[in-house]
Amino acid sequence: MNGENKMRRKEALPSLQAWLLAIRPRTLPASITPVIVGSAAACADGHFKLLPAIAALAGSLLLQVGVNLANDYFDFVRGFDTEERVGPIRVTQSGLISPHKVRNAIFFTFFIVACIGMYLTIVAGLPIFAAGVVSILAALMYSGGPYPLASHGLGDLFVFIFFGLVAVCGTCYVQTSHITLLAVMASIPIGLLITAILVVNNLRDIGTDAKVNKRTLAVILGERATRMEFIMLITSSYLMAVLLWVVRGSSLWMLLPLISVPLAWSTARVVMIQTGSVLNEALALTARLSLFYGVLLAVGLLLSSK
Repeated sequence: MNGENKMRRKEALPSLQAWLLAIRPRTLPASITPVIVGSAAACADGHFKLLPAIAALAGSLLLQVGVNLANDYFDFVRGFDTEERVGPIRVTQSGLISPHKVRNAIFFTFFIVACIGMYLTIVAGLPIFAAGVVSILAALMYSGGPYPLASHGLGDLFVFIFFGLVAVCGTCYVQTSHITLLAVMASIPIGLLITAILVVNNLRDIGTDAKVNKRTLAVILGERATRMEFIMLITSSYLMAVLLWVVRGSSLWMLLPLISVPLAWSTARVVMIQTGSVLNEALALTARLSLFYGVLLAVGLLLSSK
């Protein structure tokens, strides 16, 4: 009976604070950064369009929210979230928001994403429609469906493709009606850094994920190799900045992302030595790094085009 009363009290708490916990605002730079960089690539090509850029940003943000909600819901349904969890509170597992409300929020979020996608399809044509459909399906398949990507070591690849290549190039495409080499190259370091956010998340959860047979790539590789994956992703993103500098005619503006190296170094030091809940701060630092790097890269793209 006491358990029922506790659940009723929690059911009365789907407040703004609870929903903010569900959408995980600290992860949202993963959806903002690609749009900033994609829009800068479009502007460098001489085709910046404000309304499609805003629509792309809204769609990207809501897609990220949908992924976070789906992850919260499906991990609860599959029994992956337990009392031993060291990450941020999951609203479904904790009872702050009922499963059916979270599920309805997922469908509503993706419905809005689909509406935005229809506008962008009108603007840029069927390739954007196809990319939108695949993105929504992949977002649902990330933690849901008969073969959840995140539980079979494919989450890192999913993030790199959809939050790097697709998001940056798609943002550029809705403004230029073509994909430039510059957009493709710029999408790679962004995808690498956003994947690094997931790597920190999965490194933190290796112990609890292994216990419930959630086979993320971190569980498959182990702690040491996962830390090395993080270093490889961060290092590769800066090597791409140097390559972009060469491609853009050795314009020094393209080296602006190197300003973020001290933040990358301090973040890497935490990731390399810490475990458990301490990595929650490293997660926020990596998200901040991806946004800072992305803004610097966007500014570099714009200034090098003048």
